[in-house]
Amino acid sequence: MKYDLVVIGAGPGGYVAAIRAAQLGMKTAIVEKAELGGVCLNWGCIPTKALLKSAQVYNYIRQAESYGIDIEGVTTVDLEKVVARSRAVADTMNKGVAFLLKKNGVEVLAGKGVLTAPGRLRVESPTEDLEVEADHIVLATGARPREMAFMPIDGTHVLHSKQALTLTRLPETMIVCGSGAIGSEFAYFYASMGVKVTVVEYLPNLMPLEDEEVSKTMERAFRKRGMAVLTGTTVKAVRVVNGKCQVDVDSKRGPQTLEADVVLSAVGIKTNIEEIGLEELGVKTERDKIVVDEFYRTNVPGIYAIGDLIPTPALAHVASAEAICCVEKIGGLNPQPVDYTAIPSCVYTSPEVASVGLTEKQAIEQGHALKIGRFPFTASGKATAAGDRDGFVKLIFDAADGKLLGAHLVGMNVTEMIGEATLAKMLGATAHRIARIVHAHPTMHEAIMEAAEAAEGSAIHV
Repeated sequence: MKYDLVVIGAGPGGYVAAIRAAQLGMKTAIVEKAELGGVCLNWGCIPTKALLKSAQVYNYIRQAESYGIDIEGVTTVDLEKVVARSRAVADTMNKGVAFLLKKNGVEVLAGKGVLTAPGRLRVESPTEDLEVEADHIVLATGARPREMAFMPIDGTHVLHSKQALTLTRLPETMIVCGSGAIGSEFAYFYASMGVKVTVVEYLPNLMPLEDEEVSKTMERAFRKRGMAVLTGTTVKAVRVVNGKCQVDVDSKRGPQTLEADVVLSAVGIKTNIEEIGLEELGVKTERDKIVVDEFYRTNVPGIYAIGDLIPTPALAHVASAEAICCVEKIGGLNPQPVDYTAIPSCVYTSPEVASVGLTEKQAIEQGHALKIGRFPFTASGKATAAGDRDGFVKLIFDAADGKLLGAHLVGMNVTEMIGEATLAKMLGATAHRIARIVHAHPTMHEAIMEAAEAAEGSAIHV
């Protein structure tokens, strides 16, 4: 079986690479041992957003009286139905990927892809193994939840993110270890469903990759929802005793033992680089990642790697962007390398969090003199009308040339707003230009214009 290009892995990097290659006229196949769409579509980005939508609806019902609506009767959560809806959403999107691959003429090879020689791979399946040749092979095997020796996953009491998606009953108490996007979203979801949640974070701030103002705001929001937040706290050991999880931690207050029905491990991901033939071919790796150039070529001609396999942000949209850049270079086009200074990041809690570019601390460390503009949603007509005034927009500009360095948003629907700030960052927009863009009123997006005005010293509404 001979192809121009074969992709191993059908996540948001892999299937996008395969489709773009087919669009460019290459005979293309994609190898996948599990589900089309990968972890993101089946066990990550999409089903978690479905769960979070159910939480949002439940919260709206509980707050209906504040909108002038009386709801009679008892409101309860049926977790099995919530999870079933989430799985149905994922299944719908999975079928959509299958349709797109078929529409574009990409052949799907079910099984595990293993490199056997330059330009050759074996597809291993329970029924038969296939020997495949390709001029170009793109590795997109992604990652899985990281398991720590002191916190062994048993699938019943100690869970990773995939297992947390399919619980059949709500525990009374839960400890979430790690407060990145995955940990924070699950903490918010289960707290919204009535679970008593404790979040344990090793670093000094909740959501430690975010701007410090964002972290502090979200810590207050979590506490307001009844969650306990322990930052600067190290998990030393997790054990199950009489059906309960006991978690030994060490914090500023000294060692203590926490107890909960369930522990969720959200301490990062482990790259899927084992047993795919990298060592046999001499593909260079460093610190659990494959080494590539700006067009994702490895040190072995004809072998490429994208997505979670390489040391770039482990985000679905980053993998897709890398896929297109990689394949277009293979196809003889002249793509621009991905601009990693303009990568948006989102956390779908309530309030939502979205950011792009440098934090204030990073900008100062890089030697920039700054102009910073802030606009609180308490001054937003749209947020006030919606009954959701938490949060703000913070824009960071270089004082020398006025260009946007970073944007940090907390509030309702800010994950839909970050695209504007990302575009402004990528195009080198200044505070003055953003402030002069006419925004529709009333919208949440006006806050970006207002924050830019504040940076210019010409704020109207604050």
